[in-house]
Amino acid sequence: MKKIFYFYAILMTGFLKAQTGEMKIIQKPISYSEDRVRLSLDYLKEHHGLVQKAPTITPKMIVLHYTANGNVESNFKYFNKTYLEGGRNTLKKQSALNVSSQYLIDRDGTIYQLMEPDQFARHTIGLNYFAVGIENIGSKKEPLTEKQIASNAQLIRYLTKKYKIEYLIGHSEYGAFRNSKLWKESDPAYFTVKEDPGKDFMNKVRRQVADLHLKDHP
Repeated sequence: MKKIFYFYAILMTGFLKAQTGEMKIIQKPISYSEDRVRLSLDYLKEHHGLVQKAPTITPKMIVLHYTANGNVESNFKYFNKTYLEGGRNTLKKQSALNVSSQYLIDRDGTIYQLMEPDQFARHTIGLNYFAVGIENIGSKKEPLTEKQIASNAQLIRYLTKKYKIEYLIGHSEYGAFRNSKLWKESDPAYFTVKEDPGKDFMNKVRRQVADLHLKDHP
């Protein structure tokens, strides 16, 4: 009888987790070395006009991205580097700080946290100072999955509840903020056209979090 009850309890636990949308976030922190701290503070000052003692942000926006190539390990190794690789000349002219993101979501929906949501990351020009980045493993040729859609929606709900997020955009949509008070970029010529993570993906994610009433423009 005890065995039957125990098995029933396990089934109910799984059912409740599914009903409540409980999610698992795997901690996989990238190096936030003294050099990264210094470069982040320099970036905040030079590009966003913010002089701070610590490279932190007050999250109000979530920006969804795709990685364009690679897998979890290759992208982790890439983001883990403090300095930007030599081939990215347009970005390197602005700062030696490497790009990164607070979260990375695998194609099976597994969520990895690379840094604290309120730590500064370089992922979206003009908006880094208050934006949380979510990278997704995939590309235009390798479209993002339904499991990634579900995980993004869950993570957005979690972050919105924790930080009172007001905006949700795809990387390709960040230009809408360029002439707004929210845009903080000292170099008016510093802007790159993006297409990630794709309109179809954004539409599907937005349908799952429509009740949060997150804005996609200023």
